Formats: sequence, structure tokens, C-alpha cells
Amino acid sequence: MAQAKTEAFDPVLVRTAGLAKALSHPVRIRILEILASRKGCICGGLVELLPLAQSTVSQHLRELMDAGLIRGDVDGPRICYCLNAKVIADSLAAFKDIFHRICGSAGEVPKGPGSGACSLPTRQAARSGRPFSAHERTPGKIRKP
Repeated sequence: MAQAKTEAFDPVLVRTAGLAKALSHPVRIRILEILASRKGCICGGLVELLPLAQSTVSQHLRELMDAGLIRGDVDGPRICYCLNAKVIADSLAAFKDIFHRICGSAGEVPKGPGSGACSLPTRQAARSGRPFSAHERTPGKIRKP
């Protein structure tokens, strides 16, 4: 299996992709919401609020900790989890920057020519093996050779 070559990309993009992965499960987002509404919470408290087993909640907490989005402070035999405010603020800025670069200052999603669809050549035009004309790059308009 091929390995991801993250070293070929800007470290900020790699970090932001890691944050997106950490946020890619609704339970993790819910955990962040719960922690945002409290000063801290132990795993058992989260288990009472979520319809999941303690081991599953612990796995989600580990993902959030690995991404740096939360901290775990040892409180006797327990760990009290809380948001890592600096990392969350930095993450917000990173996501805003990415979407600003994608959408521009107007905040509009860029559209392809014509209908706003992807401007790649159609499959039929790509199979012909010849250069593409501008019409073939527009969806739904294929010219026969």
C-alpha cells in the first residue's frame, strides 16, 4: 500500500488536515461542545452525557488529545479534560485562512465555466488521446473528431 507523502506539503496544511481528521467524527465535536460548556470534565462525566461505552469515549478523547484540541490534567486517580484554547484559536485561524484562499475575500465559492461544474474534459474526450478544445472542457459539450 502506498504511504502518504505529507513531507511534500506545507507543514501548516499537514497540521490543519490532522485537525480536520480529529474533527471528522460527530462524537468528537460533541465532546468539544460539552467541554466548552464546562471548566472541565472527567471521562465518567462524559460517558453519562453520551450514548457510548467508556472505552469508546476514551478512544475519542485520545484522538482529540493527539490533535492537541484538548488537555488532560491529572486529578488524583482521574483525568480532568478541558479545551486547549490556544490550539482551538489557532485551528480556527488556519481553517479561516484555507477557506479564504479557496473562496477569496468575497467569500464566494469559485465556479467552473458555464454551469459551475468541474471544468475537466469529459471521459469521452479524454479517451480520444487528442488535445482538448475549450468546448470539450465545458460539461455537456463534446465535439466529435
